[in-house]
Amino acid sequence: MITNSRTANSIRTALMAVLIAVCAWISIPVEIPFTMQTFGVFLTLRLLRGRYGTMSILIYILLGLIGAPVFAGFSSGAAILLGPTGGYIIGFLFCGIIFMAAEPHMRGRLAENTVLILGLAVCYTFGTLWFVHVMSMRGNSYSFIQALMLCVVPYLIPDLCKLVLSQFIAERVLKLSSHFQNSTKETT
Repeated sequence: MITNSRTANSIRTALMAVLIAVCAWISIPVEIPFTMQTFGVFLTLRLLRGRYGTMSILIYILLGLIGAPVFAGFSSGAAILLGPTGGYIIGFLFCGIIFMAAEPHMRGRLAENTVLILGLAVCYTFGTLWFVHVMSMRGNSYSFIQALMLCVVPYLIPDLCKLVLSQFIAERVLKLSSHFQNSTKETT
């Protein structure tokens, strides 16, 4: 049993960064890969909350930056983050920061879901602006609306499904975790 709270939080933070990577590997390769990353980010924030969840997202991004194959298609490196879809990966960090900032004011599932949707909207916006910029640097012009139609609209419903799935799984994990902690306390 891990008794040191700091150690337990560090382990949870690292494990959730790995979970996001595993979710990125679950991918349908299209121009903008359809992955389960967003689900991993949502679940991480729901389970670890703002501070540690955001640290998990940052660790995930840094792992990819230094060459660990954690991004979609087992890819990695600065070229991915600086490429057309890199803004969406970086945007996950904004999702965490927004969740962390709103956390003291969140009461209940509706508030939590609203904050996650807001974070996703910021992620979409940043990622789309990044996509337009990178593509224009490569000589391919996209308007913001064209980029939204390509990079965001096809993913709206799947990402909302991931939001619901993350809530369902987080509730069960937290309930089991609470039950396990209570039964551990009773035996000590």
